[in-house]
Amino acid sequence: MAMKIYTKTGDKGTTSLIGGTKVSKAHLRIESYGTVDELNSYIGLCKDLLTDDTGKKILLEVQDRLFTIGSSLACDPVKEPKMKIPDLKETDVELLEKEIDRMNETIPPMKNFILPGGHPTLSHLHIARCVCRRAERCCVRLEAEDQEVENIIIKYLNRLSDYLFVLSRYTGHQMNVEEIPWKPRIQ
Repeated sequence: MAMKIYTKTGDKGTTSLIGGTKVSKAHLRIESYGTVDELNSYIGLCKDLLTDDTGKKILLEVQDRLFTIGSSLACDPVKEPKMKIPDLKETDVELLEKEIDRMNETIPPMKNFILPGGHPTLSHLHIARCVCRRAERCCVRLEAEDQEVENIIIKYLNRLSDYLFVLSRYTGHQMNVEEIPWKPRIQ
């Protein structure tokens, strides 16, 4: 018999963290890993839209790391040291930096701010970047409220948003899509 997807345990607005601690579904920790989950889903869409094999491979790796981040955020921080939760490593951040540097070698330098858009794939990458920034802000708020977030998580999300920005520019360059410069209206 297949496992049921619904348990009815959250019908009253609470859920359990890994470790068993019950919290409100409105808790910032739930918001944080929910936003990371949303980001992971959006990264999946972006991966499906890309034609570049390297970009697809990196985004698949990113999805795995986002599951790692989600599992860490979903864990009761008091109980986490006693559990076997996958961990994020500095090499994960370094991979993103290496890819940013690689892509930056082939795209023209930015001379002004650019507006998101120009092609649906680029727009989706920019939306993923914005969701990533929101996930980062949630984690920073958790940390500010003494809710214990590993610094590497915040660092990784920060670098990931940079990676998504550069990936959008790189993809647009590969597709010969002209960037849309922001021209501020000055009166």
